[in-house]
Amino acid sequence: MMDWVHVGLGLVILLLAGDSLVKGAVNLALRLGIPALIVSLTIVAFGTSAPELLISVQAILAGSPGIALGNVVGSNTANILLVLGIPALIATMHTSGHDTRDSYMQMLAASVLFIALAFFGPFTWIDGLILLVALTAMLVHAASAARAHRRAGDGAVVEPVDLEEEDLEGADPSLGWPRILLYLALGLVGLPIGADLLVDGAVNIARAYGVTETVIGLTLVAVGTSLPELATTFVAAIRQKADVALGNVIGSNMFNLLGIIGVAALVGPIPVEPTFLEQDLWIMLAASLLLVPFVFLKRDITRLWGVIFTGAYVAYLVLVLG
Repeated sequence: MMDWVHVGLGLVILLLAGDSLVKGAVNLALRLGIPALIVSLTIVAFGTSAPELLISVQAILAGSPGIALGNVVGSNTANILLVLGIPALIATMHTSGHDTRDSYMQMLAASVLFIALAFFGPFTWIDGLILLVALTAMLVHAASAARAHRRAGDGAVVEPVDLEEEDLEGADPSLGWPRILLYLALGLVGLPIGADLLVDGAVNIARAYGVTETVIGLTLVAVGTSLPELATTFVAAIRQKADVALGNVIGSNMFNLLGIIGVAALVGPIPVEPTFLEQDLWIMLAASLLLVPFVFLKRDITRLWGVIFTGAYVAYLVLVLG
C-alpha cells in the first residue's frame, strides 16, 4: 500500500513542481527580454516535459532503465490514443480547419529515427547526442517557420517578441521577482523529490506483482505522466481549440523521443528489451499513423473516433499487462 502512496504522492509532486518550474522559468525569461517565441519553443516545451525527464534520469540512476524507456514509449502511445480519445468523447475536435502537416511529419521522422537507433542496441551517449541534434534542428526549423508565417500574416517584418505574452503558457505580467524565484525554487526542489518517490514506488510495485519494470513504465508511469497533456487537451477540446489539442500531442511526442531519451542516454546506457523491438515501438508508430486522416485528409476527431482511440488504448493495456 505504501508503494502506491509513494507513486501517487510522487506524481502529484512532479505535476505541481513541473507547473511551478514552467511558470517561474517563463516569467524569468520574459523579464530578461528573451523573445516569447523562443521561450515557447524551448522553456515551455522542456518545462512541461520535466517530470518525464526527471523520472527517466532517476530510473537510470536507480538501475531501472526499463522504466525510462517504457515511460517514453508508453506516453507517446497514450498521448495519441488516450489524450486525444477521451476529450473526443466529450466534444468533437474540429481539426479539419488547421494545418499541422509540417509538425506531424517531424514527429514521424523523430519516431523513425528513434526506432532505427533502438535496433542498433542500447541507447548510449552517442545516440543521445544524435537525438538532441535532431531536436535542435527541429526547434530551429519551427522558429524559422513561425517567423515566416507571422511575416506573411502581418505583411511586414515582425518585432523580436513575435508571440503575445498573454498567449504563452505560464506567462503572468503581474508576477514579481520574489514569486518568480519562489516558483523556480519549488520546481527545482520538487522535481527530483517527486521523481525519486515515483520511481522507488514503481520498482517495488513491479517486484510485488511479478511484472517487469518495463511494463510498469509502459502503463502506470506512462499514464501518470500523460495527465498534464490530457488536461490541456481536454480544456482545448471544450474551448474548440483543436489546433492546440493536436499540436500539444504532436509536440509532446517529439520532445519525449528526442529530448527525454536524448538527455537520459547521456546519463547512462538504456537497454532495449526484445519486447520493444517486437511490439511496443511498432504500436507507438501505428498509433502515430492513425493521425494521417486528421492531418492530411482534413477529418475531424469525432466521438466515434474517440471511442475507437480509447478502445484501442484499453486493448493495448490488456496486451501489455497480459
